[in-house]
Amino acid sequence: MSAIHEFAERLRARFAEGAVDVAEPRGEVTLDVPAEAWFAAAVALRDEFGFEQLVDVSGVDYLSYGSDEWDTDVSSEGFSRGVEGKGAGRFTWGEAPNGAAASPDRRFAAVAHLLSVQHNRRVRLRTFAEDDALPVVASLTPVWVGANWFEREAFDLYGIVFEGHPDLRRILTDYGFVGHPFRKDFPLIGNVEVRYDAERRRVVYEPVSIDPRVGVPRVIRDDARYQTAQGEAVQRAEVKQ
Repeated sequence: MSAIHEFAERLRARFAEGAVDVAEPRGEVTLDVPAEAWFAAAVALRDEFGFEQLVDVSGVDYLSYGSDEWDTDVSSEGFSRGVEGKGAGRFTWGEAPNGAAASPDRRFAAVAHLLSVQHNRRVRLRTFAEDDALPVVASLTPVWVGANWFEREAFDLYGIVFEGHPDLRRILTDYGFVGHPFRKDFPLIGNVEVRYDAERRRVVYEPVSIDPRVGVPRVIRDDARYQTAQGEAVQRAEVKQ
């Protein structure tokens, strides 16, 4: 048994409530835990497994995950290849559709990437928020103080609320920004555009004046690159059960 798989078995024995996946051939280890076990799992990984360094905390929106906009089963020449419908986010200002994409069982995830310097090992810790309307997970700032700005970024871009964060506010978008731009149902062209009005002598916000179009369609090919994604989907289903 390789060192990576031995490590994965240790995680399975320690976190019976979670699911552990090893992505082949890269050897990336992912630990999925329920939202209520997210904080305790982080503490255990730091204290029991030596993951003293937090590399990153990010959000993920799985809305429309697995759906594409491109027909890959036709000829690679001529005009038979084309866009098949529109994915989430491709709509004009003020025309957001209802049910733009099929919603997964669990939409928003928080992901922490951890590094053990002493063991030269990495692990990905992931949890899904219970409520898609108001995604909430525990803040990891008491475990790793460096999570502060990472969690602010995930809140700003995805709207994930990190409960217990000492100063949870936007960090990248403007002060009056409405919405969370990395959500899949946020319009790709945005809601407003900014320009300087010489007559008013100030910066003004106006509805965007461009139309969305599919320049680079989402493409999903049935090859080895998506074996990991398919395996993760199975793991998430097992955790839910």
